[in-house]
Amino acid sequence: MAGILIAAAGCGSDDNSSTSTSAAAGTTSTAAAPAAKSIKVGLVTDIGGLNDRSFNALANKGLGDAKSQLGVTTRVLTSKSNADYVPNLSTLAQQKYDLVIGVGFLMADAIGTVAKKFPDTKFAIIDVDATTLKGKPTNIEGLLFKEQQSGYLAGYLAGLYAKDNNIKTISSVGGQKIPPVDHYIAGYQAGAKAADPGIKTLNGYSQDFVDQAKCKEIALNQIDQGSQVVFAVAGQCGLGALDAAKGKGAQGIGVDADQAYLGPQVLTSAIKKVDVAVFDTVKAAQGNAFKGGTNQTFDLTNNGAGIGKISSTGAKYQSQVQAVQKKVASGSISVPDAVK
Repeated sequence: MAGILIAAAGCGSDDNSSTSTSAAAGTTSTAAAPAAKSIKVGLVTDIGGLNDRSFNALANKGLGDAKSQLGVTTRVLTSKSNADYVPNLSTLAQQKYDLVIGVGFLMADAIGTVAKKFPDTKFAIIDVDATTLKGKPTNIEGLLFKEQQSGYLAGYLAGLYAKDNNIKTISSVGGQKIPPVDHYIAGYQAGAKAADPGIKTLNGYSQDFVDQAKCKEIALNQIDQGSQVVFAVAGQCGLGALDAAKGKGAQGIGVDADQAYLGPQVLTSAIKKVDVAVFDTVKAAQGNAFKGGTNQTFDLTNNGAGIGKISSTGAKYQSQVQAVQKKVASGSISVPDAVK
């Protein structure tokens, strides 16, 4: 593999089935291990939906892994608009799901409202600090990521590529201007400038995580201004930015999931292990180790952040990126998380 993989948004459900296991009767006196506790876990997507090929898709993968490996019952509700968040979360709580997971920052207010009405239900939410929620609910756990670390590595690679090829400008296309998006972009810009202090960085927001045409238009405008590396930080919308890079012979950088499969134009991807966070949270709830009112943070030190495969175009810079990765993980490089 020519790259690094750091192990590092009432609608319909795609799974209403249950999985159960039982120990086979043995013929010896050795007692069988007790079966894992059967629990019901529901997941509510944000408006990006399951076909975003990044954020929500990863959360769904984590839930699927929990179903197959832990024997839990699962259900997914898809949100078509922000107005679906409260009804979807409430539906799962009313149906006595033991753990309800909300996917994304946009759901913060909704999950806080619903958790208050269902104090006996466990909730988890990706990209939201549970300690900042109104009323400080003790039945919500926050699943946070240091996206800036992933962004820094991707930006450092982009900066090395740009400097080596006499490219003066790179860019990023964000979805809505929310903290997780800005963490990625801040890290990306800082990493690029660390590799090439003279690099110019462009940035724009589509204010949308779904409409690929909006991100494609922004990316095309950036490419017209000289950008030859485009970082797409906009879920499904960002696929349009990567398509623009492909059409114009520029490099693209994917987000959340490893998006190398989209084509050779993907230099690398800034990833966060949403699937691992979901799986680990389900496992904790099943084992009575769920910690409401607190957060779990995923970063380079616990394989929750990183970059995906590096394309053949960027393979020559892999050792340099790995060296910087170690410094970021150790804390000797401090990465900003706010866009200037």
